[in-house]
Amino acid sequence: MADITVYGAPWCPDCKRAKKFLAEHRVAYEWVDIDENAEALRYVEQVQNGGRTIPTVVFADGSMLLEPSDEELARKLGLRLEAQRGFYDVAIVGGGPAGLVASIYAAREGMEAIVVDRSALGGQAGVTERIDNYPGFPEGIGGADLAERFVAQARRYGVELLPAVGVDAVQTDADDVVLRLSTGQEISAHAAIVATGSTYRRLGVPGEESLIGSGVHFCATCDGPFYRGADELMVVGGGNSALEEGLFLSQFAQHIRVVQKAPELTASKLLQDKVLSHPQFSVHLNTDIVELAGERRLESVIARDNTTGEEHRWTPRAAFVFIGLTPNTAFLQGSVELDRWGFVSTDARFRTSLPGVFAAGDVRAGSTKQLGAAVGEGITALLMVREHLREHHHATAMAVNA
Repeated sequence: MADITVYGAPWCPDCKRAKKFLAEHRVAYEWVDIDENAEALRYVEQVQNGGRTIPTVVFADGSMLLEPSDEELARKLGLRLEAQRGFYDVAIVGGGPAGLVASIYAAREGMEAIVVDRSALGGQAGVTERIDNYPGFPEGIGGADLAERFVAQARRYGVELLPAVGVDAVQTDADDVVLRLSTGQEISAHAAIVATGSTYRRLGVPGEESLIGSGVHFCATCDGPFYRGADELMVVGGGNSALEEGLFLSQFAQHIRVVQKAPELTASKLLQDKVLSHPQFSVHLNTDIVELAGERRLESVIARDNTTGEEHRWTPRAAFVFIGLTPNTAFLQGSVELDRWGFVSTDARFRTSLPGVFAAGDVRAGSTKQLGAAVGEGITALLMVREHLREHHHATAMAVNA
């Protein structure tokens, strides 16, 4: 049994947020839907003296939080939300593989480093069910397990880690970089590495926004187990992520329907062969999702076959959307040059347009959006920071001696 129980309802936005926060931080919890469980509703009313505020989050020691913010949840889970120092050699924004590996190399170089991440350490790797193409793990490895190894290694080297804290702005002050944190704290560093990765792109169709978390999902690992025993689940997209997550979902549902906008699947041949020969899968190519319909939870999906013009209405228990990535760069607008898709533009040395600020991993324009490549970019960016600091130190020494 999980130590934490979340009482809520599928239509409640704060319940979705709390579930997402716990899932991202890999904290086990039990979800209880008070719409479907009368006894749970009575319990919520009893502990609130007749109130029905949700989510009601109950912890192992009997304490509870009502409609907590992410910050309240973070403090309750024992996550520290303040940087210990005001100044670092290098500040790393983003605690996925690129950022964590950069911090490990920084520590080995004797640099004082901090990693700040708006959500949980581990990035997308941490919420990927299985990783089969990372060197050194011939049998594959669970994404959460690999992420925990990255985190443990960074801790072993004494890197300061600050999850659940965002960076709202990056700017320069003389030769240093200043980061304004979401808590209001400001920290400075000789250099910074932006490794904030990317998030899942949305369909942008009617019904999607209101049904996110209530039958519309972007993470099969987080939400697939809630649909154990389903007749049908839908996967939207035809790339590697879509088919990998579809294969993961096949353990929960009898039938997986894959809907791809393009005329062909774009996943690797191995994945395509697995899915196309799998008895639980059906694949629809050249097909657009037109609407996601439902009042409080997903009830039907309306799609259009772009070859015939025919409309379909399907009734999966849930739709999982994997149609690409949007870079996490909103906090950099106006301070760092971005490409037309919002990815960070860099030169061959991973330098951005802002002096002292480097970028690595999925957030960087031109990166391959692969785990192994993100690790390599994190290392390279740190080595470029090392050169930057040496040049900076040399220039400062020259100026002092002049």
